[in-house]
Amino acid sequence: MNMQRQVDFIIVGQGLAGSLLAFFLHKQGKKLLLVDPGREDTASRVAAGVINPVTGRHYVKSWRIDEFLPFARQTYREMESLLGAQFYSDRNVLRALFSTVEENNWNAKLGDPGYAAYMLPKADPAEWPSTLQPVHAFGELAGGAQVNLARFLESFRAWIAQNHTLVRDHFEYEDLDRSGELLRYKEWSARAIVFCEGYSAKNNPYFAGLPYEGAKGDVLHISLPGPQPQKLLRHHLFLVPLEDGTYWAGSNYVWTYKDQLPAPEGKQWLTNQLGRILKAPYEILDHKAAIRPTVKDRRPLLGVHPTFSNIFIFNGLGTKGASQGPFFARQMADFLNHNEALDPEVDIRRFDAKTR
Repeated sequence: MNMQRQVDFIIVGQGLAGSLLAFFLHKQGKKLLLVDPGREDTASRVAAGVINPVTGRHYVKSWRIDEFLPFARQTYREMESLLGAQFYSDRNVLRALFSTVEENNWNAKLGDPGYAAYMLPKADPAEWPSTLQPVHAFGELAGGAQVNLARFLESFRAWIAQNHTLVRDHFEYEDLDRSGELLRYKEWSARAIVFCEGYSAKNNPYFAGLPYEGAKGDVLHISLPGPQPQKLLRHHLFLVPLEDGTYWAGSNYVWTYKDQLPAPEGKQWLTNQLGRILKAPYEILDHKAAIRPTVKDRRPLLGVHPTFSNIFIFNGLGTKGASQGPFFARQMADFLNHNEALDPEVDIRRFDAKTR
């Protein structure tokens, strides 16, 4: 007799979205099966995990950062305690200003009370200048942070394998049986399934119609001489000091691509930008690339399938995932277990049914 192994939820994908959702479902006492092939070239594992509270050429606060940032910090600290690993660091962001106009625009924002928690009245770039090409001026942001996503995901993978069930394999959509009250997948049965597949969701037959706009990004890992700064640097690209003494440099946005492999033109673009930033010699240690699961309106995708009430999606965190992910993972868990309403800005019902 084929005995089914029962769980409450199947989560497909153990990237940032799937891991955070699993954490909150675990807190709510649910039994989980995670299915993930364990690839190392996914966006969650290639990204630097930067949390940047003020972004863009007009120095605008990231969407709902006042709400997301404290919750993200609390969540990552709680997960560090659970996993016995350190992966979250509060870090100021040093911002290069390239002209008097940019400096004046920066200083104008300093007078806005809504930015007082983030924009410092005076920047201190002392950690970086011997490494950098001359720049007009600097601004400095408090409230930035970095999540070491590779360490976070590896630690969580080991924890899930010990405390729930982890299957290291590609999910086979044709093996999902919807004929009974419970969903069945191979030898498991579950109350519901949640797809957290990143850009791979474009191949998901249940949610492929959602407006994905995946963006490929190349990054370099480099070494630099001298003492390592602690502050993140936003220049022509991001330079992120890593705990092993190296640096993460990235990233570009490529909207047309044939695959997700590191591309020579991506590497060339990055080295061109580094030439504009650094006067110190550097060594390229590695070149990686991945495709981010960006969405048409730059908002995450949360919700239930329009036909199947036990098939869900939690995806599309994109470049802001480190800051937004914890907040929406808890919201998704509450939606799954308590039928609490989803934020209309992230509910997939915001898109016309024809797109689904």
